[in-house]
Amino acid sequence: MKNLILCSLLLFALVSCNNDKKPSTQATLSNTKTAEQQEEAYTLFKNTCYACHSITSKSHDEIIAPPMIAVKKRYLMANPQKEDFVNAIVNFSKEPTEQKALMFGAVQQFRVMTNLNYKEEDLKKIATYIYENDIEKPVWFDAHFDEQQGGRMGAGRQGNNN
Repeated sequence: MKNLILCSLLLFALVSCNNDKKPSTQATLSNTKTAEQQEEAYTLFKNTCYACHSITSKSHDEIIAPPMIAVKKRYLMANPQKEDFVNAIVNFSKEPTEQKALMFGAVQQFRVMTNLNYKEEDLKKIATYIYENDIEKPVWFDAHFDEQQGGRMGAGRQGNNN
């Protein structure tokens, strides 16, 4: 009888210690939806932003707008919180003006971004994608950034002057 109780306790302990729980169907659907949303946001980002903010240029002299990694770095400096970052990107992109620009040096070099009339919903998806993900950069970017900026970005009219 002792052996039966001991075996039962041992079996109970082994079964209750099993942490390999399968995710619920709802969790699986939620993860799939998130992956689909990420893919949609990346496609929007790639198709709208990289047309001007190219990652395939061979040098800084070939670009027509600052690389998106530079945009992300500058906007993160001024807006480290996700909601603020997304709002700042959306606000500028909805109606780009020199007064709203954070990248004043880029405005001087490339002029203000053209108003492309994107839907606010799409801009939010793009800005969220930029905030949450590593952004590709041109092969020359790190060397140029270190050389020209000394590891820091010039301030625009808003934010710090460092």
